[in-house]
Amino acid sequence: MNRYRAAVTGSAGRPLLFLDVDGPLIPFGGPQQYPTCETGTAPRETSSNPLLCRINPEHGPRLTALRCDLVWARTWMDDANETIAPRIGLPQLAVVIWPEPTDTDEQHERNGLHWKTRALVDWAAGRPFAWVDDEITDADRAWVSAHHAGHALLHRVEPRQGLTDADYAALMDWLHRIRDTPPRGAA
Repeated sequence: MNRYRAAVTGSAGRPLLFLDVDGPLIPFGGPQQYPTCETGTAPRETSSNPLLCRINPEHGPRLTALRCDLVWARTWMDDANETIAPRIGLPQLAVVIWPEPTDTDEQHERNGLHWKTRALVDWAAGRPFAWVDDEITDADRAWVSAHHAGHALLHRVEPRQGLTDADYAALMDWLHRIRDTPPRGAA
């Protein structure tokens, strides 16, 4: 069994969307004043992270409208289901369980590969996937291209803005294109 797999809901034929929290959903890092969003929900105690008020509740419906299976890909693990999902109207999502780093992982990180990259490729197990994160680099794209036969989109989000209309358009365009394109190596 894949050591990265958590309970997955949805169809094995649907693409996955690995979703980071800090950056894509919680904008940070800029000198600007970030808007706070009222969600009308009372999620679990949130005082441990004062930035949660920056999450725009419109992300929930926009993410669920995408034709893919959403998966939390952040160290928040199940806390994302307890604190973020209710704020934006998402159901409980599958969660990537991160393995302990190996010597190979540490060597790849020294060479510029993000610590999540190998785990997400293993977790996807050949399924098409998009990964939305603010730390994706060309090294990650090259590694995924060389080690994942299925379709993959590694989409970097500007952390000072979080997910924007342009990011959603890129995701929708990619999801639309892969429906009609066979994966690499398919006859």
